[in-house]
Amino acid sequence: MHKDRQKKQVKITFNHAISLNEAGKHVRDGLSSAVITGKNLWTCCDERSSLERLTRQPDGSFGDHTTFDLNQFLKLPAGEACEVDIEGLGVDGHQCLWVVGSHSLARKKPKKKDSPEKQIKRLAKVKEDPNRYVLARIPLMKEEATGNYVLCHTCQDAQYPSKTVKAAQLISAEQGNQLMEVLAEDDHFKRFMKIPGKDNGFDIEGLAIDKGKIFVGVRGPVLRGWAVILELQVEDKEEGYFQLKPDPQGRLYKKHFLHLEGMGIRDLRVRGKELLILAGPTMDLDGTIAVYRWKEGLSQQSEAIVHRSELERLFDVPHGSGDTTGQDKAEGMALLDEDQVLIVFDSPTLVRKPDEASVLADIYTL
Repeated sequence: MHKDRQKKQVKITFNHAISLNEAGKHVRDGLSSAVITGKNLWTCCDERSSLERLTRQPDGSFGDHTTFDLNQFLKLPAGEACEVDIEGLGVDGHQCLWVVGSHSLARKKPKKKDSPEKQIKRLAKVKEDPNRYVLARIPLMKEEATGNYVLCHTCQDAQYPSKTVKAAQLISAEQGNQLMEVLAEDDHFKRFMKIPGKDNGFDIEGLAIDKGKIFVGVRGPVLRGWAVILELQVEDKEEGYFQLKPDPQGRLYKKHFLHLEGMGIRDLRVRGKELLILAGPTMDLDGTIAVYRWKEGLSQQSEAIVHRSELERLFDVPHGSGDTTGQDKAEGMALLDEDQVLIVFDSPTLVRKPDEASVLADIYTL
């Protein structure tokens, strides 16, 4: 493993006027995933219901920020009433941008200003936001005049011009959506589905797409040191919705178990014939964050159990500690090109924020 592969940092500048949520939190302070299409960097904040698009500038930085409201393209269960808690972005050959929510329950945070009694009572409360249960695709269209990609509800299919591609999402169910419904009966997951994500309960982070296969990263639970990647395929069901597609054995999903040395999955990226994995703590703590390479990730015909000796730990990513505890949590990883990845951080430290609208991301060679 090479621990020091950081080559440089890149500046990402947001439009301050459109970057604050209702609580006043800036989008740069909660980045949870990142993906690149052409000259565009797409990212998201886990406390918003929007996607942020930035454009590569002549100096290599990203700017010219615009935002896309997911409510304009999807039928979110709670509409604008609550956040989506977007935790993964993926791209299917520049045809569609894919989005996945955390699918997790959230335990309330104690407020220091309250009395001990109120804080303890608040810590007992668990909330469920319907919008977190989203797995969706939104078509992309490249503007010839600008070279930028834009989201659209319906676009012409790039491979088959006589066909169209439409925005769609996984069908709903009583337990959130079809995926949650089937996992509620799963031998490995059923005991964790009603446990909040930060308590090692079920929590999705990370998404990657390859030739119709959808790889979903699971931050938690981590089972005796083993993390899980879910592999899915979908098929259109009705206008605006798709459903899980069974494989030849009738399975609606596959489980791949990876020994990431106790870490859960934070993000996933396809690189050639392999999967890159950003891994970190499943619990709410400062802990090791690292990038792994799973060389056989895209060639699995069945479920896999991958021991640590079969994974290549490429490098570690610095994280907050001491005076910066709880900060600089690497959560998103984009493939900048075939040789470099770009890492974005949740709760960035002050040194990552050179002005009121910008944040610094890290670039590592592979």
